[in-house]
Amino acid sequence: MNTSPLDTSFLDRTVADVRGNAESWSTTPLTERIALLERLQSRVIARAAEMAAAGSRAKGYEPDSPWAAEDWTGGPWALVQNAAALLHVLRRIAAGKDPLDVKAVHEENGRTRVDVFPATGWDTLLLNGFSAQVWMRPGVTAEQARASAAGEYRSKQGAPAVALVLGAGNVAAITALDILHKLYAEGQVVIAKMNPVNAYLRPHFEYVLAEFVERGWLRFVDGGAAEGAYLTRHDGIDTIHVTGSDRTHDAIVWGTDEDAEQRRRGDLPLIAKPFSSELGGVSPCIVAPGPWSEADFRFQAEHIVTSKMNNSGHNCIASQILVLPSDWDGTRRLLDEIRRVLRELPPRTDYYPGAAGRLAAVREAHPQAETHGDDCRLLVPDITDHHDDVLITDEVFGSALGVVRLPGATPEEFLRHAVDFANDTLPGTLGATLIVHPKTEKAHREAVRTAIADLRYGTLGVNCWSGVGFLLGFTPWGAFPGHTRQDIGSGIGFVHNAFMLEDTEKTVLRAPFTPAPRGLVTGDPSLSPRPPYFVTHRTALTTVERLIRFTAAPSLTKLPALFAAALRG
Repeated sequence: MNTSPLDTSFLDRTVADVRGNAESWSTTPLTERIALLERLQSRVIARAAEMAAAGSRAKGYEPDSPWAAEDWTGGPWALVQNAAALLHVLRRIAAGKDPLDVKAVHEENGRTRVDVFPATGWDTLLLNGFSAQVWMRPGVTAEQARASAAGEYRSKQGAPAVALVLGAGNVAAITALDILHKLYAEGQVVIAKMNPVNAYLRPHFEYVLAEFVERGWLRFVDGGAAEGAYLTRHDGIDTIHVTGSDRTHDAIVWGTDEDAEQRRRGDLPLIAKPFSSELGGVSPCIVAPGPWSEADFRFQAEHIVTSKMNNSGHNCIASQILVLPSDWDGTRRLLDEIRRVLRELPPRTDYYPGAAGRLAAVREAHPQAETHGDDCRLLVPDITDHHDDVLITDEVFGSALGVVRLPGATPEEFLRHAVDFANDTLPGTLGATLIVHPKTEKAHREAVRTAIADLRYGTLGVNCWSGVGFLLGFTPWGAFPGHTRQDIGSGIGFVHNAFMLEDTEKTVLRAPFTPAPRGLVTGDPSLSPRPPYFVTHRTALTTVERLIRFTAAPSLTKLPALFAAALRG
C-alpha cells in the first residue's frame, strides 16, 4: 500500500495556471465561442472511432461487437449532440434572437412549461415523435422563464471563476459534457479530474478539447481520492461539480473520519463552496396495464431490457425496479418476453469495479434469482419485501433487475400505488420511466396526467427510457429539486441544459409507444423505427456512426444512408 505523502506541487501549479486564464474566457466574444464549438465537432469526428474503441476494449469486448454501439452513442454522439444543442442556442443569440422561441414557453394548469425538443427541423426528422418539455418550478411565470434563459449571454454573466469537475467512471461523455456546461452555461474555466476507472479517455478528451487546453481554460489531472480531496479544499477552486454516488458527495463535504456524522448533523461542512452533483439512485420503470398486442410485448421488453442492460447496468439512470400491475394478465407475458430478450443478447461481463460484490449481495438476498444469458444477468421476478430488499434500498450499479408487483384493478388505482411507491419508497430522484399504451392514456387521461405531474424525478420518460434525456443536450439533467447537502439524495443542480433555463423542476420526455409503422394501429403514429440505442438494434453500430457525422454537419445528402441503416435495425 502506497503511504507516501501527496505531492501537491503539480496540482497547485495547475490551479494557478487555470485561474490566471479565467478572465480571458469571460471576455471571449460569442462569435469565438461559437467557432470553438464548431471546430470541436470536427475534432470529435476525427477521434470518434478511437474513442469508441477504447471504451469497448476497456469493457471487455472488441470494437466490432454488437455492444460497441453504446460506446459510440455514450461517447462521440453525446458529445456532438450536446455541442449541437449549444450551437443552436448561441447562434440564435448571435443573430439577435431570444434563446427561446416565444411559442415554446407557455402555461398549462397554472405551471410554466418550456418545449425544448424538437428544437430544429432536423430533430423532428431524425427523432420523429420524440419530444421534451421542461417544467419550471411553481411560481415561475412564462415571462420570467423567457427572460432568465441563457443569462450568461444576456443579463447575468458570472464573474470569472474556476470550477472543479470530478469525472464519472462509467459513460464516456459525462466528464466532457460537464466541462462544456461549466464553460458555456456558467462561464467558468475548468480543472477536470479523471476517474481512475476511465482515465484512459484523457488523451481523447485532450484532443477533442485541445483549443480550450491550449488557451489555459481547461486542464485535466489524474489521481484518486487523495488528489480529489485536495482539490476540493483548494483556495483556488471556486465551484465543484461531481458525478458519482451519495457516498462520494458525503466524503467530500463531511469527511470520512469519526466526526463526519456529527458534522453532517450540525451542518458544519468541510467545504462550503457552490456544489452541484448528479448522484444516481434506484430508478423505476412503471408499466401501466393496457390492451397490448404480442408485438407491443416484444417491443417494450426490448425497451425495458435496454434501460437495464445498456453499459451492463453501470448507469446512474439504469432501470433497477420494474413496477408491474399484479392484477394485469399482461404482467406474465411481459416478463416472459423480457426473459427471452435477456437470453438472446450477446454475452458480456459487468466490468465496473465492485460489480461482482453487488451482484453477490443480490444473489444472497434472492437465492432463486433467475440468471439469463450469462452469470451476471439477473432477474428477480417478484420482490415481496417492498422496503428492506437490497434491490429497493441500494443502487446495484450492475445488471440486476427486480420486479415489484402492485395492486390496482384499474389504471387509476395502479398508477396511484405506483407513484406513491416510486416517490416514497425508492431512494433517489434522478429519473423514472413510465410506459403506457396510447389507448390507455386516451381512456384514462386524467390518471396518466396526474401520475406524470406527481412523479418527483428530474427526468421522466413517457414511453421513453429517461436516460435519453442525458443525451439530447436541450434537456436539463439532474435530480428533482429539494435535496440538501445534509440529505443529498440524487444531487443538487442541473447540467447540459442548452437553453440555460433557471429554476427548472423536471423534464418530461415522450416517445412513440410503438415504432413505425405500427403506431398507426396503436394511435401513436410516427416515422421513427426501433431506436438505435436499443440493445436489440441489429444495425446500431452503423446507424450511430452515420448519425454522429450527420449531427456534427447536417446535410440532405447524408440522410439516405442514415435512414437505410436505421430501418434495417
